[in-house]
Amino acid sequence: MADTVQDQQEQPAQQPTYTRRRRTPTPPPPDPYAILDEDESAPLYVPLKQRRAQLVSKLAAKGTGGAAAAAEKRKREELEEEEKERERDEEEARRKKREAQTLLMEAQEVKRQKAIEESAKTEQQKREEEEAKILAAQEATRKKLAGAEEVAKGIVYTERMKATWRPPHYIRGKSEEELEAIRDKFHILVSGDDIPPPIPNFRDMKLPKPLLEYLKKKKISAPTPIQLQGLPVAFSGRDMIGIAFTGSGKTLAFSLPLLMLALEEEKRLPFMQGEGPVGIIMCPSRELARQTFEGLNEMARCLEQGGYPQVRSLLCIGGISMAEQGQTLANGFHMVVATPGRLQDMLEKRKFTLNQCKYLCMDEADRMIDMGFEEDVRNILSFFKHQRQTLLFSATMPKRIQDFAQSALVQPILVNVGRAGAASLNIIQEVEYVKQEAKMVYLLECLQKTAPPVIIFSDNKNEVDDIQEYLLLKGVEAVAIHGSKTQEEREYAIKSFKSGKKDVMVASGVASKGLDFSEIQHVINFTMPKEIEDYTHQIGRTGRGDKTGIATTFINMQTPEQTLLDLKYLLMEAKQKVPPFLLSIEDPNVGADGKPIGCTNCGGLGHTIRNCPKLEENQRRTMAGIGRGGDSGGGGW
Repeated sequence: MADTVQDQQEQPAQQPTYTRRRRTPTPPPPDPYAILDEDESAPLYVPLKQRRAQLVSKLAAKGTGGAAAAAEKRKREELEEEEKERERDEEEARRKKREAQTLLMEAQEVKRQKAIEESAKTEQQKREEEEAKILAAQEATRKKLAGAEEVAKGIVYTERMKATWRPPHYIRGKSEEELEAIRDKFHILVSGDDIPPPIPNFRDMKLPKPLLEYLKKKKISAPTPIQLQGLPVAFSGRDMIGIAFTGSGKTLAFSLPLLMLALEEEKRLPFMQGEGPVGIIMCPSRELARQTFEGLNEMARCLEQGGYPQVRSLLCIGGISMAEQGQTLANGFHMVVATPGRLQDMLEKRKFTLNQCKYLCMDEADRMIDMGFEEDVRNILSFFKHQRQTLLFSATMPKRIQDFAQSALVQPILVNVGRAGAASLNIIQEVEYVKQEAKMVYLLECLQKTAPPVIIFSDNKNEVDDIQEYLLLKGVEAVAIHGSKTQEEREYAIKSFKSGKKDVMVASGVASKGLDFSEIQHVINFTMPKEIEDYTHQIGRTGRGDKTGIATTFINMQTPEQTLLDLKYLLMEAKQKVPPFLLSIEDPNVGADGKPIGCTNCGGLGHTIRNCPKLEENQRRTMAGIGRGGDSGGGGW
């Protein structure tokens, strides 16, 4: 142990080892005079003179690039200035040209430009544009067919009227294909939503037994096409536009629903003094209104005799004293048959109100909303306090009038039997070329074609009186009727002619619309009407229902060519014999398919809206301030 300690003491002490490192020189501080982007390989020290030279050269290089940019900018500015100068020169040239050009030269230039544009259009395009402008101008003048309060308050009815009537269950159970087959069989066209089914017999329409017996006595065994579809629509409370040829039974199609509505209201709660009406039928002429009124009264009496409650009617037409109707007004009444003028007068004098009225029908509706009666109809609508069921019926209702009339209807149903304005196929139409001075003599020959009664139409009141006087001198029992006759004279003429006391009735347009002369075999148009609608109505006084009749029309050089074209196409449509002198008239308005274009205003096939006689007549009346339909209506007051 001692040796070990001694050995350790004898060994020398171990020294620490050190590693020698190279000392890195500290970099010099940056030169404040050095150029910022100078080369890194440059020496650490550059003399002041040399540094200044480098700085000058660097700045010179930068200055060269800026000059190029400045030069480019100056060039661009010079180009823009040149462009502006050129535009100023052109504008100055145009200004000098305008100053030198006269108004006449400008008009000629505009005309040349327009001629170039027009030359590029086809004749059909030009015609379509012109007709569209005329139609747009007509539509712009029309206001919505509604009452003043409804328009002012923005009242719009969207829900249809509710009704208690429903078709029999087995009728409702028929498929749509079966219903369409019935409509096709009778040539019925319908449009609208949720259309009630057609019913081929009156019994299935749930009519009271006394009414069925009444119809049987009248030899009405089955409904006509317009009744077959129109009555279920009306019984269902739906708004409706009904179009069918003359003599097709339209009057029954709108009279029966009103009668049944009145009977239902009376059974629910009897009418007391001052109450009523529940429905109105408006007609364009006094004679048509009286005829409708008498038909309603006759059916009401049958119901009363059969044990049903009494329902009363009121007749409001010009020329009669309302004192005669005092008892009806005092007891309360259910139905009103009226002409627009007298009805408006009674409402304004508060003889009765329309607070309970829920049914409105316009017979010959295209005339009602035509130029003469439109404002009267709008004023009458202002007296309604609630929604009403509205029905419009006519034999002639152009598409334009249909579209306008629908502004007063709620979810309407259109029922159309044949083309609107077409003539009945039961009428044999004969057209004779007769010189003006030979008409009277030839008239006596025409009267020999058939047995009386016969109606002779002329559109001139003086000519009506002349024809009657001539016939009386020749021993023919004749009466005359026109708008200038007193109401007593008009009623006497109608009654004596219907009763058979008189063989011939000479009439103006006042007797052409709606009047039912069931036994008429012959109608003579002494003067061809200017409007083809009037011709359709006039010949429709014969061939009513399932009967046949003859219509003879005199024409000559005084008849306008467009009227002759209308007549030509109407004869062709009804598959009638067309005289050679009518066939020789060429139509300048034939379409590309060779078919007539027709008029969108009145529905005539031989002219367009550009030369529509109905439109011209309406414009003439507007300029002259003539209202209420003149002689053709005769129902203003």
